[in-house]
Amino acid sequence: MAEHLVIDHVGHFADGVALAGGGNVYVPYTLGGETVEVAPVPGHPDRRRLVQVEHASPERITPFCPHFAICGGCAIQHWESGHYRAWKRNLVVEMLAQAKLDCEVHPLIDAHGLGRRRVTLHARMGTHEVLKVGFAAAGSHDIIPVDRCPILSPGLDGALDAAWALAEPLISTGKPLDIQITATDTGLDVDVRGSGPVPTKTIATLSRVTEQHRLARLTRHGELVLMRTPPAITAGTAQVILPPGSFLQPTVAGEEALAALVADHCVRAKYIADLFCGVGPFALRLARKSRIAAFDSDAGAVAALQKAAASTSGLKPLKAEARDLFRRPLMPQELRDYDTIVFDPPRQGAQAQATQLAASKVATVVAVSCNVATLIRDAKILIDGGYTIEGVTPVDQFRHTPHVELVARFVRKR
Repeated sequence: MAEHLVIDHVGHFADGVALAGGGNVYVPYTLGGETVEVAPVPGHPDRRRLVQVEHASPERITPFCPHFAICGGCAIQHWESGHYRAWKRNLVVEMLAQAKLDCEVHPLIDAHGLGRRRVTLHARMGTHEVLKVGFAAAGSHDIIPVDRCPILSPGLDGALDAAWALAEPLISTGKPLDIQITATDTGLDVDVRGSGPVPTKTIATLSRVTEQHRLARLTRHGELVLMRTPPAITAGTAQVILPPGSFLQPTVAGEEALAALVADHCVRAKYIADLFCGVGPFALRLARKSRIAAFDSDAGAVAALQKAAASTSGLKPLKAEARDLFRRPLMPQELRDYDTIVFDPPRQGAQAQATQLAASKVATVVAVSCNVATLIRDAKILIDGGYTIEGVTPVDQFRHTPHVELVARFVRKR
């Protein structure tokens, strides 16, 4: 028997939310005000699968990708831009209000730019020994083969063809592969996971693929297999040679937007500690005007940052150190020399480091986060320690998804 629901609003995870039976029912790919026919989702009593939209919202638009709602990558391509942007900013407004954090939320910055510069493709041997290379389907581990993805940057042109060409010789063991491809200034940087050791006889085939698809580098679980040219990116005026699989902001425009916000908040800083610094997207730009000490647990990223700083003219002193800030956060006595701290941790946030910052006398703290919930937790630690939050800016690098980046500035009360 068909079930019909009226969608009330779009929720925090981009699903439409219907108010039914005294609770919420979640229906992906729907919008507020729509009447929809739905079907049950086995094992998930509060979720439904969209069968058809019976009465569409005037805000609904036609998705631009033929794989939308099949591939699990994008959650929202069906919503008019203005309403989508208002919803994404309001995610931050609502979560801050629920946490009783009173601060200004600035307008959302669209930082999609030319598109994503990194993609992870999955290769699996399907039924009848048919190779599939693509993205995981929405809500399952099935692979949706794709020949193009319109949210990728032009720098990833050829990435899908390269992934298919690499998968064929490497999947011979039958094990599933994950193929991470990054667009760099010098070509595609590829790291393959899941293949096991590469047999010597396969190297010649991979070498031909590397030349044919003009890959900069091919690694397996971070170990070098082949390299035509070092994969390099630009950060400010510096050029960084990427360690295999190193973290990058997902879009070039996103990195530039975040770095500009951080720089604005550090305009008077003389000595900055950049925590969870990665390969230095902030440190290398901030070093144009300020002394920098950079810290990260990834020794490869730290070494790449040091090398980039040493080969770039016009920078103030920049030192970088490998240090696990989750287990060994900088202590208050170590923080005494810095007038400003910048931190950009992984999704789990920086609870241990925020606790030590709260006990320090550092004048300004700039927090960058890809997780609103952990930023709120860390912000409360800083506020309880005597800081005031001056404002939050949401940045949309992950367009068509519910994910949002944040930059917040904290100032110690005098």
